[in-house]
Amino acid sequence: MTPALASALMPLLRGLDPERAHELALRGLGLGLAGRDGGADDSALAVETLGLRFRNPVGLAAGFDKNAVAVLPLMRLGFGFVEAGTATPRPQDGNPKPRLFRLAEDRAVINRMGMNNRGLAEFAARLAALPRPLPAVLGANVGINKEGAAPETDYPDLYAGVAEQADYVTINVSSPNTPGLRDLQGEARLAVLLERTMARRAELPRRPPVLVKIAPDLAEEAVPALVETCVEAGVAGLIVSNTTIARPDSLRSAHRGETGGLSGPPLFGPSTALLARVHRLARGRLVLIGVGGVGSAEQAYAKIRAGASLVQLYAALAYDGPALIPRLKAGLAGLLRRDGFSSVSQAVGVDAP
Repeated sequence: MTPALASALMPLLRGLDPERAHELALRGLGLGLAGRDGGADDSALAVETLGLRFRNPVGLAAGFDKNAVAVLPLMRLGFGFVEAGTATPRPQDGNPKPRLFRLAEDRAVINRMGMNNRGLAEFAARLAALPRPLPAVLGANVGINKEGAAPETDYPDLYAGVAEQADYVTINVSSPNTPGLRDLQGEARLAVLLERTMARRAELPRRPPVLVKIAPDLAEEAVPALVETCVEAGVAGLIVSNTTIARPDSLRSAHRGETGGLSGPPLFGPSTALLARVHRLARGRLVLIGVGGVGSAEQAYAKIRAGASLVQLYAALAYDGPALIPRLKAGLAGLLRRDGFSSVSQAVGVDAP
C-alpha cells in the first residue's frame, strides 16, 4: 500500500471513536499497511544540528507513538525524525475515557490522555529491539508519573534508561494533563532537575543531547528565565511548544469546551510567536524545534523562518494521513529555492532577527 492509498482510507478511521481509530492506525502501521515514501529527499532539506544529520527537517511529535510500537513504519513514511513517548518511570493508565476529541471543523484535537503508557522498561526494550541503522533520527520523550513522582530523581533515571538507544532525549515538563507538571518549568525547580539530569548524563558512556519541551501558555515574564536556565544547564535545545489550555474564540466544534490540551491549526499562531521570541532570547545558544499547527509546507517554512531548525507535526497526520509527508517536503524545498536558500539552515530565524 502507498501513503496516498493509506490517506484515502483516513475517512473510514474518522468514523470511529478517536482513541480507537488511533489504536487501529498504530496497529496498521505495525503491519506495514501505510506503505512508505520511496522518493529521495531534496538535498536542500538536509539538516545537521544537535550533532546529528537529519535527511529532512520534518518530524513526528511525541504522543503519537507513546510506547514505541511503530517507530520503524513511521520513519518509512518519510519523516526526518520520529519522537516516541512520553514514557514514564512506571506504567500508568492515564485519565478516564473519553479523553481524545476531534474538532473536525477546526482540524484540531483536544486530548487529556494523561500520558498513558506502558512504562520505561518496555519503552526502552522496544527501542533496543529496533534494527540499526535506522532510516531517520530517533527521539525519546520522557516524563513523570501522575502519582508518586520525584522529578529530581525520575528525570535522571529516565534519561539514563533511554540514553543507549535514543539519538536525543526530550524532557517533558509541559503536558497540561499531569497535575503539577507545568510547575516544573519554573526557574528554581527546572534548574535542579536539569542539573541532576546533566550530572547523570556526564556519567554515561553514551550521552545523547537533552532537549526540553515547553508550554505555549507560559507567562510572558517567565520565558527569559526559562531560556537562561536551559542554557546554563547545558541543554541542547527547546521544543516549542506543547499543547495549549487556551481556547480561541475562533473554535467552532461542539467539543471546544472539553478539558485538555488543544493542538492543530488554532495553536499555530501562539506557538510560532513564542518560537520567534525564544529564538531572539536564545541568540543561537539553543537548537529550536517548532511544533504546533504545522499542516502544510507554508506553515513548516514559517516555523523555520521564526527560528526553528526542525519542525514537528501530529494533528495534521491524523487528518491528512501519510500522503501529507512527501507533499509537505516537496513544498518546503520549493519554498526554500523560491527565496534563494539552498539549505534549511540559511532560512532559520530570518523573520525573527
